[in-house]
Order: sequence, then C-alpha cells, then structure tokens
Amino acid sequence: MYVDYKDVELLTKLVNRHGKIVGRRKSGCSAVSQHAVTAAVKRARFMALMPFVGE
Repeated sequence: MYVDYKDVELLTKLVNRHGKIVGRRKSGCSAVSQHAVTAAVKRARFMALMPFVGE
C-alpha cells in the first residue's frame, strides 16, 4: 500500500491531538498499511508539511 506524504488531510486523521501517530488497533489499519502511514507521517514531518508536536 502507498500512502502519499503530501496528503496532509488523510495523515492528520491518523495523528492524535498531541501529535502522536495513532496505533494500529485504533486506526483500523492492517500492519502493512500502518507501516506505510508511519513512513508517510515521518516524511511529511521532515518536509515541514506537518508539525512534530501537537497544538
């Protein structure tokens, strides 16, 4: 599965208000999807599309 790191709307749904990536059981993703989400969130944070910390 490929999750685009530029799709910030999708990625913000998978991050809680403190800025932590939501776990697999809460998000409902499979293991492969969760790895893709994690990589996309980290890449988006590095590219300054998402903040590292919450609000």
